[in-house]
Amino acid sequence: MYYIIKILNFLIENGIFVYAIAIFLSYVIMAIISGFEMIRYMRKNSFVDYSTIISSPYAPPVTILAPAYNEGNTIVENIRSLLSIHYSDFEVIVINDGSKDDSLDKIIAHYQLEKVDFMVNYIIPTKPVRGIYKSTNKAYSKLLVIDKENGGKADSLNAGINISNKKYFAGIDVDCILEEDALLKMVKPILEDSESRVIATGGVIRIANSCKVKDGKIIEINLPKNLIARFQVLEYTRAFLMGRMAWSRLNGLLLISGAFGVFDREIVLKAGGYDHKTVGEDMELIVRMRRYMIENELKYRIVYIPDPLCWTEVPDNIRVLSRQRNRWTRGTMETLFKHMTLFFNPKYGNLGMLGHPYWFFFEWLAPIIETIGIFYFILVFAIGNADWPFFFLLLGFTYLFAVTYSAWAILFEEFTFARYRQKRDVFRLLLISLIEPLFYHPLNVWFALRGNFHYLIGNISWGKMEKKGFTDKIKK
Repeated sequence: MYYIIKILNFLIENGIFVYAIAIFLSYVIMAIISGFEMIRYMRKNSFVDYSTIISSPYAPPVTILAPAYNEGNTIVENIRSLLSIHYSDFEVIVINDGSKDDSLDKIIAHYQLEKVDFMVNYIIPTKPVRGIYKSTNKAYSKLLVIDKENGGKADSLNAGINISNKKYFAGIDVDCILEEDALLKMVKPILEDSESRVIATGGVIRIANSCKVKDGKIIEINLPKNLIARFQVLEYTRAFLMGRMAWSRLNGLLLISGAFGVFDREIVLKAGGYDHKTVGEDMELIVRMRRYMIENELKYRIVYIPDPLCWTEVPDNIRVLSRQRNRWTRGTMETLFKHMTLFFNPKYGNLGMLGHPYWFFFEWLAPIIETIGIFYFILVFAIGNADWPFFFLLLGFTYLFAVTYSAWAILFEEFTFARYRQKRDVFRLLLISLIEPLFYHPLNVWFALRGNFHYLIGNISWGKMEKKGFTDKIKK
């Protein structure tokens, strides 16, 4: 029995160590690829005049789809922001998903809407549409409003896809704020690639908490005052600049943020639209679109744009953050398990051999293995068999790596887009990186564990996302 325990200890300790090294190496490799890709992107785009895309006859028409549920506090300003986009051929379709507040009444009053006769073709099955509204004011001719029974975000997007008739659509959270040139930058890869079909593009999502907003536009960028929101600035910077840039280069991107992405409508329809039965509809759709292209032997790309294009409000309290991360975990699990046929399947190229396994081992399993390691050490400590040198070596290395990786992401941002102009904000982010592994990371591990548990017991709820909105920051 003694030797069996020794062997188990050896296997567990070395297994945890090897797993940790594998994660660290994957992060380093992604950072290196992202670095070279960012340099290439910055050089390539330093001479670009995006105004030529506005006047180009080849610029594809785009529909902006914005689902809205109980957004009465900010809906008027949100729509104003969407209508101010710099692009030639676009329309904005706002989908009122059975709101119980005064959202629809405010839109009708402010934008002078009237109900019109409109034949709805339910290409993708959705909840019934109760009415279609257009403005009597020519200034708002690009605006169309759908009023439908409540069915959730995925169902609302599907309703918008059914009604839109443009070649591409942009899915966006209605409470997000887009940069005025966001669509120009998102369609540029579509115009450039003559060899492959670009079926989707995504961009950087930035955090608008504590920023000053006027007339639906960000006029002053500030670091969030709230500590929870500041942690997410660091987290988003790492994820978008150090992760998705690399996966875009490898053509292994599994996710385009639901906050803002541009999609090829024809391919989305052929793939079946958004799955309203999942809470991770944005990730699941991308995987299904990629499977469709590969299984039909069609050349394609999904492109990530490193420019900050969209600003959103993030949770600033632990309760709401917990709901969000719980949902993210369940959405990831749903997508991974639904598409397990991809797992190390060479038929699907980088999607099967890199993308899916990476998310399986390093995104989904990481919190679970980390928790097992903690409980294992507690157990060996209790029986007096703790390997203290190994414990402190692994703990110290993990902490230093996490801080260094975050610091590198911050510097990466400063050397490229430098959205935070005040140097004290950069210094504050560096200070945040010192305490994030000790406070914020354990919280996310706990949220992920709860997400796993809720997935296993069949919890499919979205979770109420309470947002304060930008109303108090708008100066008329």
